[in-house]
Amino acid sequence: MEIIRAGSTASGKGPGDWFTGAVRIDPLFNRFDSERVQGAAVTFEPGARTAWHTHPLGQTLVVTSGAGRVQRWDGPIEEIRPGDVVWFAPGEKHWHGAAPDTAMTHIAVQEVQDGRAVDWLEKVSDDQYGA
Repeated sequence: MEIIRAGSTASGKGPGDWFTGAVRIDPLFNRFDSERVQGAAVTFEPGARTAWHTHPLGQTLVVTSGAGRVQRWDGPIEEIRPGDVVWFAPGEKHWHGAAPDTAMTHIAVQEVQDGRAVDWLEKVSDDQYGA
């Protein structure tokens, strides 16, 4: 058994190439394991969001606080709230982030395939986010 104590892993800032706005990433498990399931708590300040991206084996989000938005390519923007669980299928192009006036935290879980868990694409424009 291994217990990873709260606060024992440093928080990180979401890289500017992958995010718009202020984003904090708190690793939960298997942060750098190249062949396992990975998980992190991700906090988005109001208006912050990911770039468009896909996951080779899909992604599950569990919203824990605040209010957010998710969108798959060519789909409508959907509002998400605490307790909501979102599944993106393998290869499904999507983004997620906070609502315009409210921060949002979710737990993101994704599997690693061939050493990668995500493929980052172009940023979500302000027009796309505000649609």
